[in-house]
Amino acid sequence: MSDQLAPAHQDPRRTPIGRGTPGPLGDSLSRHRASNGAPVVVRRTRRRKNGLSAFWEGGRAVIAVPSRLSLEDEQYWVPHMVSRLEGDTRARTAGGRRRAPESDDALMRRCRALSARYLGSRAVPESVRWVTNQNGRWGSCTHARKTIRISHHVKGMPEWVLDYVLLHELAHLIHPNHSAGFWAELDSYAEQERAKAFLDGASFASARNIQGMGADMDDGGPDSDIDGGELTAGGSGTTGGPPPGQLF
Repeated sequence: MSDQLAPAHQDPRRTPIGRGTPGPLGDSLSRHRASNGAPVVVRRTRRRKNGLSAFWEGGRAVIAVPSRLSLEDEQYWVPHMVSRLEGDTRARTAGGRRRAPESDDALMRRCRALSARYLGSRAVPESVRWVTNQNGRWGSCTHARKTIRISHHVKGMPEWVLDYVLLHELAHLIHPNHSAGFWAELDSYAEQERAKAFLDGASFASARNIQGMGADMDDGGPDSDIDGGELTAGGSGTTGGPPPGQLF
């Protein structure tokens, strides 16, 4: 690898993926290694147009990437993907995290428990449901109807992230805006800042089509609600629609 490449700690996301030194097609051995010492292989194929994935193969960590991923990009994404792979492996070894509630009824029960614990049971939704047409928002609330919709993309996230998204929308049943009073309702949730950071990272990943989430995150649904104060990923917004992963 050329000595002219940017150091590994320099985040290459400031420039679009694909700008820089082309990487070799096929399998190449990365100089990065997994924490257990296992070799890491970067697999570039023209068949993979978007997204990165990581998996174990024959005792090696394989990072599958698009052919356009540059060597500069590789220095950031390979250790990042290895870290995620190792984290998933540890979670499975430890029994994994509990799955998000699959049914709307289970989601409603979770909302009632969260409202009782953090909001004094003042937020009482008429309905809470998973939706598949809400790709530009993690969650949204229509205050007048007391309805909450949660994107199906949240289903694979940790429970403490789901709880933050639900609490955010529940708080909108009390405050139909992002005022100081609204944010004060969430102060008692200890995982708030951690969950925001997680969603910011997921928003960036969705904008780059990492892990299969599309880059076009415009919602286009009829149920828009309040304006302003949304949570977005810095610098990763799309034009013509809301940035990826807003909370309304």
